[in-house]
Amino acid sequence: MMRSPTISRAVAVRLILEDHRLLLDRIEDMPEKRLYESVRIAEGSFGHFCESLHDLMSHILMWDEITLAVLTEAAHGRNHWSLDPRWETPSAGRALNLGGVHAGREVAAGLLKHRLHSVSAALVAELERYDEAAWTDPGTGGDFDGSIGALAEYVATPPDGAPYGHVARHLVGETGLGLSPDP
Repeated sequence: MMRSPTISRAVAVRLILEDHRLLLDRIEDMPEKRLYESVRIAEGSFGHFCESLHDLMSHILMWDEITLAVLTEAAHGRNHWSLDPRWETPSAGRALNLGGVHAGREVAAGLLKHRLHSVSAALVAELERYDEAAWTDPGTGGDFDGSIGALAEYVATPPDGAPYGHVARHLVGETGLGLSPDP
């Protein structure tokens, strides 16, 4: 079955920017020390692994960088390693989430903030390379079973979340608890 995007390129760009803004607005003027404080962040479909905003930045960055790599590989007619069925399992997703967050804990919060701005801009720029016709053209998705738009939507959407709503999934989550100080 050939996949098609459910969202236009322009809307995808807007949703990514809005989703990242949810995190950037919370961290932008926050003292670095507070980014390491324990907060309640909704767990994802692969479990709980973020204890702080610093952890959440690391997690979002890891997946955004994978998304960017997936789209870059597709532009060259190749599938990224993460699309291999061996990587598309809950256990592999959980391992990547935990590993990405743990690795991010070794990076200063100020550097993660810088990287978040940079990666967000690169992801948006990658999507903006395509016009709406190319967005839906199956020839733009590399070996994926759909267009670049379908591929972008697939990789940039949490398994149990709204399209392009990765930050929102963790800040609001299914429980509606949102982001709050840990008791």
